[in-house]
Amino acid sequence: MTKIIRIGTRDSELALWQAHHVEKMLNDLGYKTKIVAVKSQGDIILDKPLYELGITGIFTKTLDIAMINGDIDIAVHSMKDVPTALPQGIVQAAVLERANEKDILVYNNNLDFLDTEATIATGSLRRQAQWLHKYPNHNVVDLRGNVNTRMQKLKDNNWDGAIFAAAGLERINLKPENYINLDWMIPAPAQGAMMVVAMGDDSYCLDALAELNHIETEITTYIERQFLRTLEGGCTAPIGAFAKFNEKDETIHFQGVLFSLDGSQKIEVNKIVEVQEWKQLGYNAAQEIFENGGLELMKSIKEKLKKQ
Repeated sequence: MTKIIRIGTRDSELALWQAHHVEKMLNDLGYKTKIVAVKSQGDIILDKPLYELGITGIFTKTLDIAMINGDIDIAVHSMKDVPTALPQGIVQAAVLERANEKDILVYNNNLDFLDTEATIATGSLRRQAQWLHKYPNHNVVDLRGNVNTRMQKLKDNNWDGAIFAAAGLERINLKPENYINLDWMIPAPAQGAMMVVAMGDDSYCLDALAELNHIETEITTYIERQFLRTLEGGCTAPIGAFAKFNEKDETIHFQGVLFSLDGSQKIEVNKIVEVQEWKQLGYNAAQEIFENGGLELMKSIKEKLKKQ
């Protein structure tokens, strides 16, 4: 059996780039494809922070519905936007090799503000908390929209800078000269990776996508998302995680962190394990966070977000 694989995607420039990237990989393997662009609620509602919308997977839900309804066969996502629990019937079919996992700061004029007062824009609680932890005298404002919209908002406002995922800007050639790498900022779980999902009973698409899967990225992002899932329990929180495979000694290095919303509290875990111990690494690291005060901090975060 052969069929045209309908690739569902959001209609932003970055999402379309990712969909076309997967399309080319499938075409190179001999599969026929078609791009189907769908606008998500996360792109439409730009006047509220993401955590206020109360929707799990706001950037993925529209595509999930389209797939369940049979309008598309597969969907391509920035993996960090995908909820750790997928809808019934939908499965992770491929994780592509991870690109740059770092966050970067794009600034308007110069970097003098780092030593004084400043206004930094981000729509991410994780970025906000880590920035305020390092620069407690700075002001952080909300920034929403797709990558292009956010870059334009930075130009149009008198903010000192805004925080972006490096991979997104690099993929669509939007990374400007006036940026710095935030090497000290722990990325979102699975940042820089792309996930392709399909229906669990669609053997044709599952077989096709299996050829695109990058096993090392699949394992490291699994660890990071397991850490996230264990910690958050459905609650949005300032959580960072990054796992990296070390070929020399065949170990996995994991760094995870939980912050309070204002960045004043930080609970961190660093672990190095043998590769064969990867399946429980994220869970065990999250338990360490809980044992060091993370349980109380998560309760506090949930209560504060309810009041906002």
